[in-house]
Amino acid sequence: MAERTSYTCKLDADKIPRLKRDLEARGFMFRDVPYAHFGAEHRGEKVSVAMYTSGKLVVQGKGTTDFVQFYLEPQLLGEAKLGYEHILDPTMLEPRIGVDESGKGDFFGPLVIAGAFLNEAAAYNMMEIGVRDSKMIKSDARIAEIAKQIRLTEGCVTDVVAIGPEKYNQLHAQMGNVNNILGWGHARVIEDLLGRVDSPKAISDQFGNKRIIERALMERGRKIELVQRHKAESDLAVAAASIIARNEFVMRLRRLGKEYGVELPKGASTAVEEAAVQLVTKHGRDALAKVAKMHFRTSQKVLEGAPK
Repeated sequence: MAERTSYTCKLDADKIPRLKRDLEARGFMFRDVPYAHFGAEHRGEKVSVAMYTSGKLVVQGKGTTDFVQFYLEPQLLGEAKLGYEHILDPTMLEPRIGVDESGKGDFFGPLVIAGAFLNEAAAYNMMEIGVRDSKMIKSDARIAEIAKQIRLTEGCVTDVVAIGPEKYNQLHAQMGNVNNILGWGHARVIEDLLGRVDSPKAISDQFGNKRIIERALMERGRKIELVQRHKAESDLAVAAASIIARNEFVMRLRRLGKEYGVELPKGASTAVEEAAVQLVTKHGRDALAKVAKMHFRTSQKVLEGAPK
């Protein structure tokens, strides 16, 4: 099993005092963490923990695997899950397509929808290389590294539909909202993959009415079981798709920035608005629609302040 650098679980309230006592006895140094009962770190063991008031326990660091397998699970939780997820839930290894997107909440750049088909061997390998929801991986370099491993995994087949800003703005005007674009993109990815693999099931996050995707599916897709659920990124196939999608988004965003000579930040922050102002000042008002999603309020704010 690949070494884990993060682990999250729910901890019953009656176990929190014991956790704190055990950490004190092991020599952990405590610190304040927002919205948490406490945070603690042990540099020698290369692990840190945060016990949040919501009941969520987060373990991070190079020593995560040892901490979980030799203390947390056997001594505190009384159950072994890390490395045995596929035994506890055999459906994790069933062949399926996972679909996810990246760029939906980013002002700049494309909307990218990716799909990943996994057979049993590939699903097991996803666990080995540490595949998880891309939002839990903060480093773009790490995303790129895992995306490469996913693509090289035997039994894994991937597909990407990238909708550039200009095309995205056209589709938004035609379709009326983001969910309709997502449904169309998810359907295209599923159809493309079904032309290359035989999959009984496709799983995606629940972003809207399931019928949005079903209506957009064509002959191949109508024969597949379509599953939509909240937090679908917990599924290995969806998590793999989320990493492929994020990697593609990041690469395309960088290319756009180089093309226009302006660094284009991710998200929709103040820094994003400042970059948009810089872009319009440098290339004119019409350039914004070539790099950004124009239905965001940021576009209106920037254009209102830009010279005609």
